Amino acid sequence: MTDQLSFFSADMAVPAVSDLAGLLVAHGQAFRAGGRTRVSVVLDAPWRAVAVAELVRETGLTAETDVSEQGAPLVRTGGSDGLAALGRAWTKGAVKAVPRGWVPDGRALRAWALAAGRCQDNDYVLGLDPHAPDTHQAAAAALARAGLASILLGARGGGPSLRVSGRRRVLRLSEMLGSAPSAVPASGYWPVAKR
Repeated sequence: MTDQLSFFSADMAVPAVSDLAGLLVAHGQAFRAGGRTRVSVVLDAPWRAVAVAELVRETGLTAETDVSEQGAPLVRTGGSDGLAALGRAWTKGAVKAVPRGWVPDGRALRAWALAAGRCQDNDYVLGLDPHAPDTHQAAAAALARAGLASILLGARGGGPSLRVSGRRRVLRLSEMLGSAPSAVPASGYWPVAKR
């Protein structure tokens, strides 16, 4: 049996600014600076910063890498008018909110996995923003609309995060994410499609 790319695979899709919604559903932030919108995300490992910066550049935006005040890797886009609609869609007043009806495609899921994804036993876990608890149920609903029903994990379960369980769901997620970028460690962070 030969491997075949899914029509919904991130490998098949054209990169777009909307891909960065995957950073926002994780723990990324959209903000205005100098009259332009930027997206930033603090990460837990240098490899994530390399992979996220590459994803940002694929969308046609500039990516800046830095270190947060706490010493963690940080990636942010350059300011862009092209991010204004994304920033507005992901905020309600001054608070982060998942847009009503949002369905993550393969590229947005790829960004989410790069920012906050990891394998857990035979399942895959996508991290959520601990500072935006009102987004957690909406993120679970969005993932379900993409055909990836999940379980919401709280702090006691290692969350906040969404756990995608079951061979078929993890296979679907793997197909949607496409091949792992070269910066991703060989095991533990990218779901492996097991038929």
